[in-house]
Amino acid sequence: MKKRFAVILAAGQGTRMKSKLHKVLHAICGKPMVEHVTDQVSQLGMDKIVTIVGHGAEEVKLQLEGKCLFVLQEEQLGTAHAVIQAKPLLKDEDGTTVVVCGDTPLIKAETIEALMKHHENQGAKATILTAYVANPTGYGRIIRDDAGHIERIVEHKDATQEEREVKEINTGIYCFDNKALFSVLDKVSNHNTQGEYYLPDAIGILKAKGSVIAAYQTDDFEQSLGVNDRVQLAAAEKILQRRINEFHMKNGVTIRDPEHTYIGSDVVIGQDTVIEPGVMLAGNVTIGQNCHIGPNTEIKNCHVGNDTTIRQSVAADSAIGSHVQIGPFSHIRPLSEIADDAKIGNFVEMKKVSFGRGSKAPHLSYIGDAEVGSGVNIGCGSITVNYDGKNKYLTKIEDEAFIGCNSNLVSPVTIGKGAFVAAGSTITNDVPGEALSIARAKQINKEGYVQKLNFKK
Repeated sequence: MKKRFAVILAAGQGTRMKSKLHKVLHAICGKPMVEHVTDQVSQLGMDKIVTIVGHGAEEVKLQLEGKCLFVLQEEQLGTAHAVIQAKPLLKDEDGTTVVVCGDTPLIKAETIEALMKHHENQGAKATILTAYVANPTGYGRIIRDDAGHIERIVEHKDATQEEREVKEINTGIYCFDNKALFSVLDKVSNHNTQGEYYLPDAIGILKAKGSVIAAYQTDDFEQSLGVNDRVQLAAAEKILQRRINEFHMKNGVTIRDPEHTYIGSDVVIGQDTVIEPGVMLAGNVTIGQNCHIGPNTEIKNCHVGNDTTIRQSVAADSAIGSHVQIGPFSHIRPLSEIADDAKIGNFVEMKKVSFGRGSKAPHLSYIGDAEVGSGVNIGCGSITVNYDGKNKYLTKIEDEAFIGCNSNLVSPVTIGKGAFVAAGSTITNDVPGEALSIARAKQINKEGYVQKLNFKK
């Protein structure tokens, strides 16, 4: 089998984005668009993936670290000039090279694979991925001869009026015989209205040498859409979101309102889970089977077990077990671990908590920097007082303990197994197991005192 390589073009500035963030790092469905491209290309078992970086080079390298090799295009002088920067890494290799733009996040691995197979089967030196589009404005046109063979590619800005009527467009994705590609790149000129070195001109040079030039037409023009401004960014995200939602629905997930449900590209959801409108699932999220994710819930980088309900809540960077009830209006902050059968009720906030099996915090509590055992009940308004203004401290609540309403547990402190803390207590010392701890001021009633506070007019 021939060796395969990929060159991803990610050096352009993207001035039309009007952003300090480099264009290809703008996110679509929770992931930078260039990473969508590298992830699709990586599925094809490439021998080398080379990303051409320029503007924002260090940020792009950091985002794609470990996924590809990098070469720097110091001046952005066109696509042919960009590809030739990879010459030191690829020029001596035999095989097939695909060139893809880093701002085409909708391209699919199977389309690239079909393009490469067609290229190899045709014995071509270059193959162009083409598409038909009703309004081809801005795209390079595919000009064919009377026999239907590709004659040349002409950029929109350089095209005649007759050529601009052509509906078959160049998507900007190509396959080349690798050695043939690098043998002609230095022969490309910049004699055009933009003064740039166009990669399609390399195809013209190969054709002039008698090489076979092929085309593979995709019937899904959306895959080739490039993103140059915020309008196109939103349009691309809408398309990708539709794909993602349809994928999950076809795999047994109920999404009540796909138009208003936002699921990241790496999210995994089990069968018979129900997703209500307004849900946002981002990053590395795994949700089990038979779950119910309620309206306007936001979950980021979390694992959720089976048969769990999360209603109108926010959770991030945490692990949530099976048969758990969360919300409404709970906030699960990073580094929390909620065991099976637990209940986290309305207006409860957790941060860096290990919360044991079957434990409950039904409402209006803050639990931070804590280890909570199994079968614990935390009453309304209770707080782990974990911060002294400089340092955070740990609160331990052992199995079967009962924390009464409006209790303050001033860490570091341990509540022993089966202990009871009376409502309204402020606990500053450890409570032994099976003990009742009462830490509140003695009630004093001063009868008639209110009359002393009344002022006569």
